[in-house]
Amino acid sequence: MGAKKKNPNAVALGSRGGKARAERLSADQLSAIGKKGAKARLQHLSAAKREQIARNAAAARWSKAGSRRNDEKQEG
Repeated sequence: MGAKKKNPNAVALGSRGGKARAERLSADQLSAIGKKGAKARLQHLSAAKREQIARNAAAARWSKAGSRRNDEKQEG
């Protein structure tokens, strides 16, 4: 089976439509859409993969907090 090629004009219209809609939405509306997408994504991940993502996020948060503390020590 050959891959179907997308109509470039339709792709351009779809892209512009999505960007135009995003510009009209408030920050709260964009956040709600993002949360909905994240929830849908997580439903398709295994428990082990979700755990790994959570561990990586926690490590990133802790490394940021540590670097802020180090910055404060150097200034003081």
